[in-house]
Amino acid sequence: MTNSTGTWVAVGPAGAVGSIHRSDGGFRVELYGRSGSGGTYPSLESAKGAVHAALGPLADRPEFRAH
Repeated sequence: MTNSTGTWVAVGPAGAVGSIHRSDGGFRVELYGRSGSGGTYPSLESAKGAVHAALGPLADRPEFRAH
């Protein structure tokens, strides 16, 4: 579900793992505890996929909470 908000927090079993922020250029991913940007993606779904992929191949997909 897409929400009209500009920020989504990715929450996994161990807590918050990252966030997605709406920007003029798309959706910017920030991964907590990692240096550098996670990148900017054209859609919210692609940004969510990038966060999930960054967690590793066996990680469960995090829950994305609109803020």
